[in-house]
Formats: sequence, C-alpha cells, structure tokens
Amino acid sequence: MNSLFAQLTLADVHQDVARNIVSLRESQDLFDDLTEDPAECLLAQRVEDEVKPPPYRSRTPLIDRPFEDAEWFNAIAWPFKNWQASRFSDGTYGVWYGSESVETTVYESAYHWYKGLLSDAGYERHVVIAERKVYMVACGAALLDFRKASHKHADLLHPSDYAFCQSVGARIHREGHPGLLTPSVRRPAGENAAIFNPDVLSNPRLNCQLTYRLDGDQIMVEKQPGVAWLTLAVASFS
Repeated sequence: MNSLFAQLTLADVHQDVARNIVSLRESQDLFDDLTEDPAECLLAQRVEDEVKPPPYRSRTPLIDRPFEDAEWFNAIAWPFKNWQASRFSDGTYGVWYGSESVETTVYESAYHWYKGLLSDAGYERHVVIAERKVYMVACGAALLDFRKASHKHADLLHPSDYAFCQSVGARIHREGHPGLLTPSVRRPAGENAAIFNPDVLSNPRLNCQLTYRLDGDQIMVEKQPGVAWLTLAVASFS
C-alpha cells in the first residue's frame, strides 16, 4: 500500500464529469396501483413528504433555479446520503462515481445492471428494459492520480474483487482526500473519477436520457427511443 501511494501524483481537475443514474423518462404516480381513494393517496403523499431528506440549500440562492434542488440530489448527493459497498467503499461511507464521457458511463453502468439481473431469481433472459439519465457535473479538485500506477498494481483494475481497492478507498477517506482518477475497468479507453467529498462537485446539468434494452446476448442502448446508439455484447462482461 505504501509503495502504491509513494508513486502517486496529483491531477488538477477542472472539468465536467459524466454521472449515469437510474431514472424514468416520464414521471409516474407511485401510489396509483395501491388505491383509487383520493384521501388514501393524499395520506401516502404526506407520509412520503415526512421522510424526504431536507432540501438542498444553495450557496447562491438568489441566482439558482428552483429545480436545482432535484438535480443536485439526483446527480450529486445520493451516494453520500445512501452508502453502499462499491469498488472504493466497503459501505461505511459514500463514494460518487463519474466518467470522462457518456460512453464510459454506459459501459460501467450496463455491466452492473446486467450482473444485477443475473442475481435476480425472476430473471429468465426475456427482453428487459431500463431507463437512465446522464448528468454532466463540474468537478474542481486536486485528485490522486492512479492512472499510471494501475499498470503496476493490477488489483486496482480487478473486474470483480474489490478488496484491495476498498483498502485504498478506506485510506483516502480516512485522510480526507477529495477523490481519485483511475482507468475504467469496463472500457479501457475510458477513465473514472471516484469522489469522496461532495464539495468538489457542482453545477449538475442533464446531458441525455438513455434506454437500455437487453435482448438475448446484447444490450442495445438508445438515446432516442427505438434507435440504437450503442450495442454491448454481454459476453464481454465475464
């Protein structure tokens, strides 16, 4: 571990990073299949409002748009409020992941989506559809640069064993570094940023909406519904 950190440099990053999240193209009423009684629907909405997190408070409230609240939580705040295990976290703290391009986010997210389907007992290789959104988020930070070091430390890019990366993440979190840069495991031509401090992220903007359509051994990715933009072979996910 010490030899790895000894060879690191800092990358002064001031650029947009793409964040790919689960989202519907059109909003849906989450309670319409529970009851047709307007009073019961109102009660359900009140309960939902009571458990929502407090709204985001902008540092420049006079100039920010009203809908920035939703975009901030969708594109930035969620992983810092809802911790889960990932490549650089054991689940005891949050890490935000983004990529240098929309294409890299597709390879990364499609892999995890497909693996999640395989673990679902009800999945029987029928056509499965998922909808997502990609935000561009401004990142301004001096990030630990693991891009060259990953060539000497193969465990940083292991496709499924995250033990070493989580120990690296634990040290970064403990020491208070804002984040790191690393090559993408799912798309070798791409790069990922793992961010540990939400304060270095800002200005989320919707870039595009995507549909993932798994049919047989391929995932077709659409920007425009019904029109293929990228096609990924699931055999490459092994």
